[in-house]
Amino acid sequence: MNSEDLKQRTKQFAHRCVKLAMALRQDALGNVIRGQLIRCATSVASNYRAACLAQSKPAFTAKISTVLEEVDESWFWLEFIVDEKLMERPLVAALLDEAAELTRIFAKTRKTAQREK
Repeated sequence: MNSEDLKQRTKQFAHRCVKLAMALRQDALGNVIRGQLIRCATSVASNYRAACLAQSKPAFTAKISTVLEEVDESWFWLEFIVDEKLMERPLVAALLDEAAELTRIFAKTRKTAQREK
């Protein structure tokens, strides 16, 4: 998978998370989780694009670290939605799987970038 593929994949992840977040109930808990999930999921895509434009290996590594943190946080909020029974697991399962896979991809990317210093 190349960087253009990952740009599209992270953007689609953000879109899918936004759609799921907008379907959450309209109460205090739903509103907090909606905002958190939208913020971190969209940050995955935007920070990955920024990483692709990094001017140095340390800048790339720093941005990829941010991407990794944000995708892991997205994963947390998706799990929390299920834990709090705001949505049934089958409705969230594909996004949980994608968050887990993106986390693995960006963890490996960071590890590789750190070794290549």
